[in-house]
Amino acid sequence: MALINYATKEINVKIVYYGPGLGGKTTNLRWIYGKLDQSAKGKMITLATEMDRTLFFDFLPVDLGTVRGFQTRFHLYTVPGQVFYNASRRIILRGADGIIFVADSQRERREDNADSLANLKENLATFNLKLTDSPYVIQYNKRDLPNLMTVSEMEAFLNPNQVPYFEAVATQGIGVFETLKQVAKMVIRKF
Repeated sequence: MALINYATKEINVKIVYYGPGLGGKTTNLRWIYGKLDQSAKGKMITLATEMDRTLFFDFLPVDLGTVRGFQTRFHLYTVPGQVFYNASRRIILRGADGIIFVADSQRERREDNADSLANLKENLATFNLKLTDSPYVIQYNKRDLPNLMTVSEMEAFLNPNQVPYFEAVATQGIGVFETLKQVAKMVIRKF
């Protein structure tokens, strides 16, 4: 839930990137961080193993100016992709105002995407929430690689509610800001 401080006229919004391991969640945040002006971003915190996989979260506070006279700050997080870190995933997901599901478009990652989406729904259920309760978008990442599922194939098993989706190549920044802007708009509309 967004934290609104009426005394300081500040809104803090939490956006969580969710998806399978090595799907591109951290790459999205790194791209955003690298392109933002110094004055619009805080420090990016990454906890990783020797294999450069996010263990807990990436946290990137992004100042996007004012909305209805309130200073708005977005806090961007990623969950660890590995399901055995489920307790961390659940903690990071708690209080999310918006969710970006980053799916890996490679055909061999179909089951990983489906498992991660099912895990997202299970974790939301622990907070008595459904995915349809939150502003939510899907990013079909890694569209530059061989052996891809078509978008219509991915839509069939990952997007039955037909939420907005974006094709992306996070390593090149393609679709990264478009995905974030869409979920940000959806979150802001809830105020």
